[in-house]
Amino acid sequence: MLFRFHTQEMAYDGSQLRSLFNYLEHDLQGDSVLAFVGPCLVALTEMVDGEDQKAKAEIASDKMLHFLIEVFHQNLFSAVCLQRLMADLAISTLKKLSSKEAVRDLRREGDDIFLVEKKLSISIATVSPLSQLIHFALNVTTKGTPVPTLSLEDLQVDPKIFGEQLGEAFRREFEDIAGATTKVHWVR
Repeated sequence: MLFRFHTQEMAYDGSQLRSLFNYLEHDLQGDSVLAFVGPCLVALTEMVDGEDQKAKAEIASDKMLHFLIEVFHQNLFSAVCLQRLMADLAISTLKKLSSKEAVRDLRREGDDIFLVEKKLSISIATVSPLSQLIHFALNVTTKGTPVPTLSLEDLQVDPKIFGEQLGEAFRREFEDIAGATTKVHWVR
């Protein structure tokens, strides 16, 4: 799996959640993770989550740390598992980087991260005819969010340092899981 932290700010509007975006736009061919910081505003027409579409939910933030993950030869169930793994790795990484006591109370509910009622992350997993796609993002700031939120600023965590560590942790875990699938015998 390839990982890159794109250092230039880039907006996320949902259209980036498509097959081969990481490859065609950022030269990451194959299983990959692209991280970047930028605003988020997902139009209803770009929403993948049926629940959000039905609720006409607003997905927005002035600045988020985004991860676009593309994996091949899996299925939607696997992508949702990877999405939740990403959330758990995010919590573990935040606990290493933040000196704030509140970080101990972070919890994952499904694929999202919360502190009490404040939401830190957004996430979606989906499939295309070619691959499985995940968008996972954490608020860098609470400005511009339509619901009560927590941010990396609140936790005094630098988004670039955190993004690089989380991206590498996910890459290593993915490769370790893939390796584990190649060293077992089948059962008769």
